[in-house]
Amino acid sequence: MRTIDGIPREAVPSVRCVRLSPTRRILDVVVASTLLVVLAPLLILLAVLVRITSGGPVLFRQQRMGEGGRTFALYKFRTMRNGSTGPGVTGYSDLRVTGTGRMLRQLHLDELPQLWNVLRGDMTLVGPRPEIPDLACRYPPQLQWVFRHRPGLTGPCQLRSRADAAQIEGRCDPEEYYLTVLVPQRVALDAEFLRHATTPNVLRLAGRTVLYVLSAGWEGCGHGEAARRRKGASHGDRGEWT
Repeated sequence: MRTIDGIPREAVPSVRCVRLSPTRRILDVVVASTLLVVLAPLLILLAVLVRITSGGPVLFRQQRMGEGGRTFALYKFRTMRNGSTGPGVTGYSDLRVTGTGRMLRQLHLDELPQLWNVLRGDMTLVGPRPEIPDLACRYPPQLQWVFRHRPGLTGPCQLRSRADAAQIEGRCDPEEYYLTVLVPQRVALDAEFLRHATTPNVLRLAGRTVLYVLSAGWEGCGHGEAARRRKGASHGDRGEWT
């Protein structure tokens, strides 16, 4: 029996895909190729940093749910200790995350290799978060329509990832909380965007992503410490998804 990350192939959602418009695909290619060239020195520097500080492979490769329920290999800079296993969702204090990985996650730099996924057509600039097959097959049936669409490098759900991860922190069953509480909220946000997935809205969300990343750097420098302490009193430390 063919499996995907240990999940029987027939258990993975299979749904009719919704194709991107030609305009959005052209935008994906132009933006992704431009950023890969412009950011090439940074990508090389980060690759060397990961290699020196944590050894092992530089890139983390994982199967994710793509357009129409087809899986693809997603690439990120590796932020966890080599060979680590555990829940499919990750909080800031997760012991699997390396020191360098924590910095990359805080600044969202671990996501940069996904520009290659956008260029290849596995992903788009703005869309639903790419889910791992194990969690995708456990989505409530009425929410699995989201896998008809091409996942995005960013999107309305990705722009609340730090707040969502804070809610996961300290849960005895983080995956169950994610599936029962957060997934319905996230799919509702995706639905709102997908109803109005025009080029201007894609560009607007891309601009919001830049501000979101810059805010992470601002907080990482200590300027958001008071706000983090206030949120931490009720939500715990911030983090990111695997």
